[in-house]
Amino acid sequence: MIFRSLPFLTGLIVSLMACAQAVDTVKSDEHEFRVVTVVAGLEHPWGLAFLPDGRMLVTERAGRLRIIKDGKLDPQPVAGLPQIALHGQGGLLDVAVHPRFAENSLVYLAYAARGSDGVGTEVARGKLVGNRLENVQVIFRQQPKGSTGNHFGSRLVFDRAGLLYITLGDRGEMERAQKPGDHAGSVIRLHDDGRVPADNPFVGKAGWKPEKFTLGNRNIQGAALHPQTGMLWTHEHGPRGGDEVNVIRAGTNYGWPVITYGVNYGTRTRIGEGTAKAGMAQPLHYWVPSIAPSGMAFYSGDKFPRWRGDLFVGALKDEMLVRLKLDGEKVVREERLLKGRLGRIRDVRVGPDGYIYLLTDEAAGVLARLEPAS
Repeated sequence: MIFRSLPFLTGLIVSLMACAQAVDTVKSDEHEFRVVTVVAGLEHPWGLAFLPDGRMLVTERAGRLRIIKDGKLDPQPVAGLPQIALHGQGGLLDVAVHPRFAENSLVYLAYAARGSDGVGTEVARGKLVGNRLENVQVIFRQQPKGSTGNHFGSRLVFDRAGLLYITLGDRGEMERAQKPGDHAGSVIRLHDDGRVPADNPFVGKAGWKPEKFTLGNRNIQGAALHPQTGMLWTHEHGPRGGDEVNVIRAGTNYGWPVITYGVNYGTRTRIGEGTAKAGMAQPLHYWVPSIAPSGMAFYSGDKFPRWRGDLFVGALKDEMLVRLKLDGEKVVREERLLKGRLGRIRDVRVGPDGYIYLLTDEAAGVLARLEPAS
């Protein structure tokens, strides 16, 4: 009886494998792809960075920096991190590696930290030696800090000249985004060691924080360099509606909270003066209702050739990945992928291998990889 049933069992196993493959395959407008879990069991992962030797760094909001090597999570977190405050939406946020990491081994972290005036976003760098950060230095401290637990930002991006951009939220106090002497609600631009570039737009202007590169931003949690132009693109959370995609230009006022396509929570009443005002930038693209965007990346790899040049945005609210087809600085098409299938997508990165990597913001979050189905 056992031997007679072997062909049946073999056929059943083949059938189940085929079904699993069919379920695992996602059809988009341009490509069919599979979602592969690389690592599971991450606690609210937030940021992802790739090292030249193939390892990956992942931050967990609770205050741990993890190393992934050959698809396996090192059980021992990286030691030597700065003091991190787990406060509301704040904790350990983004991670980036220096453009010359192969020479200097420098890793940069954005995180919430306490000070005499409350909690705010800070950025530190340290040399990664084995499983430890050494010679850790704080290169930026948001001033003033604040008492709320909301809107810390924060993404870290190096441009082609090696300058560091830090995205900051308004800390849940909207009026701060328009204050020249407040870091909140802006993009910060620094040298890699924290010095202020002489050509920052507000250097030498009385009452302005010289680190500021923009103002009028609500809560930027996605930032990436355009692969052709080298310009920094960002997206930010709106209130109820009004999530935005913007191109970051020196000295630009992006309007929050004077103008927005969103409305107040609960009452749904208008915020500010409307949706447009002279001297304030309009978004390239916006979402009403909100998708709660987090993480973004331009696709420039070779695994999905028909996606090359597209902008991918993670979404927390509807648990999806949004693909934006671009014509210059115009969004000409939007496709929504993986809705409700993977979880709250917190970060989106394109790896050196050409695959797209996603982090899910869950108590048991995952690092997943999109691969061509064929």
